[in-house]
Amino acid sequence: MSIEVKQVYKYYGEQAALNNVSFSIKSGEIVGFLGPNGAGKSTMMKIITCYLSKSEGEVKVCGLDVDADSLEIRKRVGYLPEHNPLYLEMYIKEYLSFVANIYKLKNVKQRVADMIELVGLQKEQHKKIGALSKGYRQRVGLAQAMIHDPEVLILDEPTTGLDPNQLVEIRQLILNIGKTKTVMLSTHIMQEVEAICDRVIIIKDGKIVADDSTKHIQQQQANLLTIFVEFDNVVTKNQLQNIKGVKKVQLVENNQWIISSINDVRANVAKFAQENQVLILTIRIEEKSMEEVFKDLTSK
Repeated sequence: MSIEVKQVYKYYGEQAALNNVSFSIKSGEIVGFLGPNGAGKSTMMKIITCYLSKSEGEVKVCGLDVDADSLEIRKRVGYLPEHNPLYLEMYIKEYLSFVANIYKLKNVKQRVADMIELVGLQKEQHKKIGALSKGYRQRVGLAQAMIHDPEVLILDEPTTGLDPNQLVEIRQLILNIGKTKTVMLSTHIMQEVEAICDRVIIIKDGKIVADDSTKHIQQQQANLLTIFVEFDNVVTKNQLQNIKGVKKVQLVENNQWIISSINDVRANVAKFAQENQVLILTIRIEEKSMEEVFKDLTSK
């Protein structure tokens, strides 16, 4: 396992920011770490990256203990904090060279050039960081997090301030990185989670409330199965409600309906259509969105 967290507590005075938190992340996994503001996300990430000490429990990164092997872990981890700390008076190349030299990298010039190309900073590379937009500053932060080719990448709100085009590019970049590295990221953008994460860990009030694949979590939180169906002709609500297994029916518009059931009743709907000589134009299971799941798990 690249990251192992066992029964971790973090206290600020008498308040427990983290309360008996346990999870593990293996190499090649992209895991979304979600939670409302103040849930403990950034605290957990800072402990993993050795920027903050835990009160109790055990944390290992690449098999190394955060207390005993802090310096070695920092060599193997790339970290982009929520508030991206940059030297605004430095030029992009100058700053990335500075970071590369801290890690004692060889062929610094080539590595800086590779990072600039990887995160799409070619057009801005001769500017000072202070002259960049928020989105491009975020790219500089990503470049510094990855410049030493870390085994584990911890990204706290990595797409903050990016425009829609930049979002697509950075998401693809994270997906590519996740093929060979462990990526743990926090975000409030649920579409981002659905687009790039293999798995989701949701934390609320310092406790883990969900830890599973996005698809499984969505299925677990759905009390009833929701099916969207569109017919080529008019059918009535009463007709649909009489189909075996159907619990609830709602008209969307024209001949489009939402059917709720405990089990998959698509075969029964198809039989109904055949018997009543109507065609099914579209039929699909509608999964609960991650945004709805997130609200359910963190507002209870």
